[in-house]
Amino acid sequence: MKKKFGLAALLLGFVLLAVGCGNLEVPITAENKTGIWESYFVYPLSWLIKEVAVFFNDYGLSIIIVTILLRILILPLMIKQTKSSKAMQALQPHMKELREKYSAKDQKTQQKLQQETMKLFQEHNVNPLAGCLPIFVQMPILFAFYHAIIRTGEIAEHSFLWFSLGAPDPFYILPLVAGATTFIQQKMMMIENNPQMKALLYIMPIMIIAFAAFFPSALALYWVVGNIFMIVQTYFITGPNVGKVAGAKTGGAKKK
Repeated sequence: MKKKFGLAALLLGFVLLAVGCGNLEVPITAENKTGIWESYFVYPLSWLIKEVAVFFNDYGLSIIIVTILLRILILPLMIKQTKSSKAMQALQPHMKELREKYSAKDQKTQQKLQQETMKLFQEHNVNPLAGCLPIFVQMPILFAFYHAIIRTGEIAEHSFLWFSLGAPDPFYILPLVAGATTFIQQKMMMIENNPQMKALLYIMPIMIIAFAAFFPSALALYWVVGNIFMIVQTYFITGPNVGKVAGAKTGGAKKK
């Protein structure tokens, strides 16, 4: 549980760091970009958003298209994360058996549990850390997207649907949709009856809603489109809820 909350706190810290770092009041252009961060992350995204917007004459549509392009770019990593989660869920019945077998709290027993768990992972060629890599790959992209949106003046001057891209949604519809799609995406990947996952199932959507309520709607739009992409991707790779498979196997084991 502590590790899960630690990851959530780490992500929160990264977001706050991204918001606070850099001179957000200075527009990003080819002439004033400095350093690796602005030259290779922020400016290319700003340039791409503007070029697509010019082609389609719509900045909201441009953000949707650029978001999909970014998701396609990191799709191999996301597929790896999804398959890793599926593999971990399939091993849950075996891991539960090991925890019950080595339930004593003494150090020797816990060391044996760790050894047997690692052996289980090796036998099934599962890397428990594989699912974390895409998260840390997405973070710089998300931060760069935030900076690109804030520092691209043209975005703030345009509207899309009912909201201004440069200001928070006045009706809070977009933040709620961002939170709901985050919840659905996590629900599809969570292991049933796992209390550790259930906590993050509600914490992350609430965090997303809170951020989206104050951040420019362009960033909330990025979250919504990215989440919908992930939901579709997860459905086609693993089905509507891979956690049910693990839960069903556990239930079947109990009946025996």
